[in-house]
Amino acid sequence: MNLLKISWKYLTFRPLSTGLNVFLLALGLAIITMLLLVQDQFEKKMNQDAEGIDLVVGAKGSPLQLILSSVYHIDFPTGNIKMEEAARLSRNRLVKNIIPLALGDNYEGFRIVGTNHDYLGLYGAEYSAGKAWELPFEVVLGAEVAAKAQLKVGDEFASSHGISVGSHEHDQHNFVVSGILSPKGNVVDRLVLTSIESVWYTHDEGGEEAEEAADSLASGADASVLMESGDSGHDHEERFHHPVAKTGFPPSDDTRELTSLLLQYRNPMAAIQLPRMINSATSMQAASPSFEMSRLFELLGVGVSLLQGLALVLIVVAGLGIFIALYNSLRERKYDLAILRALGASRFQLLALIFLEGLMLTFLGALLGIGLGHVFLWLLVNQSEQDMVAAIQPWIFLRQELWILIYALGVGVVASVIPAWSAYQTSIAKQLTKA
Repeated sequence: MNLLKISWKYLTFRPLSTGLNVFLLALGLAIITMLLLVQDQFEKKMNQDAEGIDLVVGAKGSPLQLILSSVYHIDFPTGNIKMEEAARLSRNRLVKNIIPLALGDNYEGFRIVGTNHDYLGLYGAEYSAGKAWELPFEVVLGAEVAAKAQLKVGDEFASSHGISVGSHEHDQHNFVVSGILSPKGNVVDRLVLTSIESVWYTHDEGGEEAEEAADSLASGADASVLMESGDSGHDHEERFHHPVAKTGFPPSDDTRELTSLLLQYRNPMAAIQLPRMINSATSMQAASPSFEMSRLFELLGVGVSLLQGLALVLIVVAGLGIFIALYNSLRERKYDLAILRALGASRFQLLALIFLEGLMLTFLGALLGIGLGHVFLWLLVNQSEQDMVAAIQPWIFLRQELWILIYALGVGVVASVIPAWSAYQTSIAKQLTKA
């Protein structure tokens, strides 16, 4: 006697009732699946991007905004800080290393980050083509930037002011791609990296006139013309071919500003003393990535808990629906079960028959729910304009999803207990006599 085939026939005999119960269960499991995928990848990416950064120093404002803008590059900077003050901080005995950042421009929505070669070392960057920048206006592209913008080594592009798409372009001088990084799955994949000097020169006043003079010099124009312009072309050409700082702070005779600093402690004592000293004795503020992200996860946890509660309600409703469907179906099939007993089926086979129906319902619901969870996440990622959300991979399958399947089967077993026991107690004589 093929119990599996009989169970399937009973389920398909009422397709609307079966489909509704499966869909309700699948919807609850889909929400849990999507939350599981987002939470797992979001926390991993946040921890990965902040690895090796003990403290972020920047202009006073929101500490969380400072972390989001300088570490994850998903918010607006809090302002600028004086390079002289930043340089003094780098000489503090509690500081092991400081990586300066200069922000403010983008290319097709990808942020241009002025920094030094230590930033590449912080994230273990490797090159798929080219090399690191050595001169002003040379850039290194993250893997995602190069793929979406379809740029290669030697290509040129103009940056745009601000950190969002749609602002005016800086057309005084194009950036030249010197290298392309291999995919790392971290924040560097979505960045355009260059020297701090490049960011400074892009925003210098009179850059357009200097660029025109440099172009004239390169094309062999009369030197007297350049002299009449204050010899700005010669000065401009010279600094554009001067190697940039590969570590530390770039030298400058002018008063310069930076956006923020990524700092590493020299010893555990620095974690206690340094943030307090920066916040109280300087015009800058210090923020800890680990502390601020813990606060963010706590805030997000409230919304996640609400969604998980909604998902559990849907699962409970689906479980009750399965129980009612099996129980009502059993009342209508008492005569059929008695016939099966008369044909030689044992009480345990009838018990197994009802359990099989419950397990098949929840198994289908679990498969559909896990699939829907990935589809929902894929739609969310495709519709989102946030880089952090867009970096989530919707088609990664986690081990925890097996527990979703086991949980769903457990719901099927619980929902089937009472109907299965009623089937077990079916009396052949009583049911056939009623007929």
